[in-house]
Amino acid sequence: MPQHQPASLPSRCHSAVRSCITVTLAAALAFAPFAPLAHAQKQTQTQAQTESKYQAGLEHRTTVKVLPNGLTLIISERHEAPVFSFYTLVNAGSVDDPQGESGLAHMFEHIAFKGTEQIGTTDYPAEKVALAKVESAYATYDAEFRKRVGQNPALLASLHQKFEDAVKAAQVYVIPNQFSEIAEANGAVDLNASTSEDSTQYFWSMPSNRLQLWAYMESSRIGWPVAREFYKERDVVNEERRMRIDSSPQGRLIEEFLAGAYIAQHYGVPGVGWESDITQVSATEAEAFHKKYYVPSNIVVAIVGDIDTTTALPMLEEYFGRIPAAPRPEGPITVEPPQHALRTVVLHEPSQPIYIEGYHRPDYRDPDNAVYEAITDIFSSGRTSRLYRSLVRDQRIALEAEGFSGFPGEKYPGLFAFVAVPMSGHTAEEMAPAIHKELEKLKTEDVSDAELQRFKARSRAALLESLGDNDSLASELADYQTKYGDYRQIFRELDQIDAVTKADIRRVAQKTFVETNRTVARIEFQAPTAPPAPPATATPAPASKGGAQ
Repeated sequence: MPQHQPASLPSRCHSAVRSCITVTLAAALAFAPFAPLAHAQKQTQTQAQTESKYQAGLEHRTTVKVLPNGLTLIISERHEAPVFSFYTLVNAGSVDDPQGESGLAHMFEHIAFKGTEQIGTTDYPAEKVALAKVESAYATYDAEFRKRVGQNPALLASLHQKFEDAVKAAQVYVIPNQFSEIAEANGAVDLNASTSEDSTQYFWSMPSNRLQLWAYMESSRIGWPVAREFYKERDVVNEERRMRIDSSPQGRLIEEFLAGAYIAQHYGVPGVGWESDITQVSATEAEAFHKKYYVPSNIVVAIVGDIDTTTALPMLEEYFGRIPAAPRPEGPITVEPPQHALRTVVLHEPSQPIYIEGYHRPDYRDPDNAVYEAITDIFSSGRTSRLYRSLVRDQRIALEAEGFSGFPGEKYPGLFAFVAVPMSGHTAEEMAPAIHKELEKLKTEDVSDAELQRFKARSRAALLESLGDNDSLASELADYQTKYGDYRQIFRELDQIDAVTKADIRRVAQKTFVETNRTVARIEFQAPTAPPAPPATATPAPASKGGAQ
């Protein structure tokens, strides 16, 4: 099912799309802390040779084609099994939501599963007329609803009824869930989508002999989606907000944390949207979002698997090339100003205490991006990481403690954040001095040779793991092609990682981890209060048996 990727606390975060290390090579590298440094360096040299061969092989079997309408296709052949995976990346996420329409990128992701002019309807020409009546009725109702002075309650109720009647009239043409059912009936698995702050992604895997059907379906919903059942889905999204944020202490904490960290840039707005925006956004506004951002020049589609590029590419060009060209949208112009003072948010909740602090850092294009990854690894990778050793193992004040970069996104300047969950008997406030002690060490002392070498070895292992299967490779190809205009930056990034020095880590730590650049948010446990007792009702005096005395 489609889902928004909320700004949540990940269990492990390195780069934006790299997975945890799980393959055999990575498992072997987990023992690097106990191996001699010379042996670790030898391992890295062996890995570098493996990567060089892998890169050459990947480039040989991968084709990039920019269509005349601007859409980028990437095809990578892997013939181990008769299946393929795809990853459509739209370079627009919740950070691109228009003012007053927060959550719209996420909302449109849901609409992309509602079908097209051919899928999901019994009679599209008639449905199109009915949907236009829905929008007309909603616009009239909404205009009255938004009146702050002179709103007519009786008229408002009447207009709302007309809107509901129009929705019911349009619903008779809908074939619910037909888009997903067609895909799954033809072998699609892991059919899903997600919306992050930076982008929107659609993906599934499918038998190779259904490639043409997929091309027809995917190109149709990109180019000609139909916002049917929009207002029904709007209620679903609003319920999602209630579940993930309003009813979740952690969700509320993160929302307050980001709102405190950002005073101008859109990363401070929740990706799922504010309730007032969700409940008033219209299908007309969703279609305007699609028209602006779902343009070919803003989309990369990567297909990986048992595909013959020679025969597949002309067919893919035919389907995806028919989407009308349009200018690539410009990004937000608002820039977050420098932070000049400590900002603190404290929530008192009857729940597990949590501590978060974050520091502004540049976006992923910054020359020091690899240095931030190094700090993430040194502070948070496994039981040998600094935060785990200090707060969890040695001091025994935290159940979990880690740091991660690029939160909640990395397309624009984001945050380097730290999170700690106190152990029973300890408070969220106690986490701060323990974390700051480790940050001061990072600013004043060199990291060890072993720590730096382990970071570089783990990064190489993570790269190979992320390219290990069709769906992971498709996501990496689309992501790097979107960010850099060349998927081969995947391998060039390792050169930047290799170039990181101890002095770089000290320098970046000194300029980033300062109090005036810090935002803190924490939950402090507060026992729930008992509901007020109902007012006592006076017992009437018994009636007198006699008359007045």
